[in-house]
Amino acid sequence: MIRLHVSGYTKVLTVLFLFAAPAFAQDAAGTAVAPGGCGLDNAKFEVKTEKQHPLGQPQAGKALVYLIEDDTEYGSFPRPTVRAGVDGVWVGATHGDSYFSFTVDPGEHHLCASWQTEVALGHGHPTAAAHLSAEAGVVYFFRVKNKWTRDFGFLGMDFQPLDPDEGQLMASKFSFSTFHPKN
Repeated sequence: MIRLHVSGYTKVLTVLFLFAAPAFAQDAAGTAVAPGGCGLDNAKFEVKTEKQHPLGQPQAGKALVYLIEDDTEYGSFPRPTVRAGVDGVWVGATHGDSYFSFTVDPGEHHLCASWQTEVALGHGHPTAAAHLSAEAGVVYFFRVKNKWTRDFGFLGMDFQPLDPDEGQLMASKFSFSTFHPKN
């Protein structure tokens, strides 16, 4: 049997940490904040895709960000709906091989991609995060690549920035997503 001696100082620090930890998960207004740029977990979107391929330019003083959902390695149906978050707020969603865009102010941003529904076998919501240092007038492309095989099930979600030329090429082959919050 191994005995561990814990000093009174360590006990006090442990208790303080346990009581302080929930405070770190709240913003200044005292509301819950999701990690890694994600929004609150209960938000759901209804998504429609269209074959049009509108690509735009950033508004004056803003950066434009495209989120592309790539399901070319997703060997199952139905395809996932992927929510996109920026700095703790959901800004939209995609479904299947599709994309949409949103604007951000110049500066540091935390991006999030998360499945709207839980994965079978108890994997929860696949979620990934990325960091963006946005500059005004620049267009950015990010790809969410979902991976699933019949033999092995869920293999993962990658969330990576793309070269602008590759991003434009992918967007030209995929559908455009329009979305609105579900009630």
